[in-house]
Amino acid sequence: MKLKRPFVPVLPAAFITLALAAGAAHAAEPASCANVRMASPGWTDIDATNAIFGVVLKGLGYQQTIQNVSVPITYQGLRKGQIDAFLGNWMPAQGPMVKPLIAEKAIEVLQPNLPSAKFTLAVPSYVADAGVRSFADLNKFADRFDKKIYGIEPGAPANQNIQKMLEGKSFGMDGWKLVESGETAMLTQVERFVRDKKFVVFLAWEPHLMNTRYKLAYLSGGDDYFGPNYGAASVNTVVRPGYVDACPNVGKLFQQVVFTVDMENTLITAMMADKVPGPAAAAAALKANPAPLDSWLAGVTTRDGGDGLAAVRKSIGLN
Repeated sequence: MKLKRPFVPVLPAAFITLALAAGAAHAAEPASCANVRMASPGWTDIDATNAIFGVVLKGLGYQQTIQNVSVPITYQGLRKGQIDAFLGNWMPAQGPMVKPLIAEKAIEVLQPNLPSAKFTLAVPSYVADAGVRSFADLNKFADRFDKKIYGIEPGAPANQNIQKMLEGKSFGMDGWKLVESGETAMLTQVERFVRDKKFVVFLAWEPHLMNTRYKLAYLSGGDDYFGPNYGAASVNTVVRPGYVDACPNVGKLFQQVVFTVDMENTLITAMMADKVPGPAAAAAALKANPAPLDSWLAGVTTRDGGDGLAAVRKSIGLN
């Protein structure tokens, strides 16, 4: 009796090649890529973007670990391979700090994740109405400002720019002092000044809830320290050397995620004003506006090689 041979489908060679390549890519990814180590210097905008990124990573089957450290320590952590990525490279404010690191190939700048930010000195609108509209106007009202500029945490590049300005007595600012503190402490102090209608000048940036909580006026003329156009800034994604090659799937995600000011302002408002925890606020924001996911997740898979976009949409409650 003649036995029938079992049917074995013949697959196209191209299909087999692609399947093998995909399997090899995931097999080659080190186990260390499963945990994505990111940094936060305690800035609300970076807490917001970290939260969004964390929700996407979770949907893809990865874990996110946030290290709360200062900006200088963040860059040293990237250099030493202790931190994988940082979403808060504000340029040009951090230029003096990061340019040597880039030249040494101690960090890698991937792309702007927020190309339309703003970062410079600002005053409440009632101070601007009194005649303070530029850096050059500050010293005219030195006594009313008590010769103080309120900055963020010690060691921050923006503070270093201000200190350089004061040490050089730019704009005639002789005897002025920089008051350093964390973001929350600085804004608490600003709120007291605003409540009492007193003069105060401080570091301000957009996106942030401060832009809707207070009526602010960004100062012109600080081009040498914060860049032109009222401190127009680009916020870049930076990673440790070799990270994209070692973890190509998450590396691709880092190369594709781009935020908008409106997106971040919405999330920051939910986190700060409505007291919604970051992950919950981020998931709700993405569920309400999932369109960016298409470009963010193009060519990105889950940790085990599945459909990345479908997995993330499911994880935030979308079909």
